[in-house]
Amino acid sequence: MNLFRLSTVVLLAALATACASAPKSASGAPPEPVVVDGSASVDATPAPALPAAPPIDPATIAAAPTTDPATASAEDDFAAIYGQGVYDPVADPSLPAPVQAPVAYDPWEKYNRKVHAFNNAVDRAVARPLARAYTAAVPRPVRLGVSNFFDNLRQPLTMVNQLLQGRPRDATQTFGRFVMNSTLGIGGLFDPASDLKMKRRSEDFGQTLGTWGWKRSRYVELPFFGPRTVRDVLGLAGDMPLSPVRQIEDDKTRIFLQGLNLVDTRAQLLSLDSLREGAVDDYALVRDSWLQRRNYQIESHRTQQQPSEDELPEYLQDENNPTVPVDAMPMPEISGGG
Repeated sequence: MNLFRLSTVVLLAALATACASAPKSASGAPPEPVVVDGSASVDATPAPALPAAPPIDPATIAAAPTTDPATASAEDDFAAIYGQGVYDPVADPSLPAPVQAPVAYDPWEKYNRKVHAFNNAVDRAVARPLARAYTAAVPRPVRLGVSNFFDNLRQPLTMVNQLLQGRPRDATQTFGRFVMNSTLGIGGLFDPASDLKMKRRSEDFGQTLGTWGWKRSRYVELPFFGPRTVRDVLGLAGDMPLSPVRQIEDDKTRIFLQGLNLVDTRAQLLSLDSLREGAVDDYALVRDSWLQRRNYQIESHRTQQQPSEDELPEYLQDENNPTVPVDAMPMPEISGGG
């Protein structure tokens, strides 16, 4: 019975609360009794009305501070030390100026983009499949020997351009490297000079012109042979007479070596394909990265300021330039005669 009475009391209290919150009747009639369980009745006396909440001023809400106390305290401390004003890390005059990316000198961009699209089509249809087949069919030690062979053939050209740039010490080392790899390295197939810490370098007449003062040159992309500048295109004319492969009179041998050089050069670039495929603008990526590396090759020797290897990105540390060399360009020989 105690449980029944307790339940009844709780139910009555809940009904009383509900009635107190109900809207007041419009008529003046007294409240009717509430019957519970058919036997008990309770007068539903309305509770006194609560005072109305004061109106909220929108201006007060807008003027209310939204900064938490910790932030406000930090700003006050900054103002007390450095003066008035809120600290802005972007506009902090004590920070160094942001690095500005070099602007490419590319007034022929419209033409260059068309050539770039053509080169990409040729690359997807011919060059890249050949390079992939080459890497799949030829063992890595053999491919390394082929790369060493063509690199060794370019060392006399590098030596001459180092002399023209006023670097006799580097030219002497390049000559010693060429002699060692041509003899102990069996015609350049092996590279014992690198084991003796004789640094591999690659120079051409385009770099020589840049060292002589031609620093800024228009960017141009050649059909089949990729990125160049006008300075480097003229530099090809100075490199051709010193190209060993171009001196071979037998057409079949010369064309075979040039084709193998092209395939080997493209195989060295296969690792960059994934980077290029994810680029928003492939043309701008190729142009800017090539110009940055080219400018480094010229300026580092012209100013005689060689940064340490820890300060350079990896692609600037590699002396093996994968740009299509003059040896691999199957251009017709220009000869005078009537």
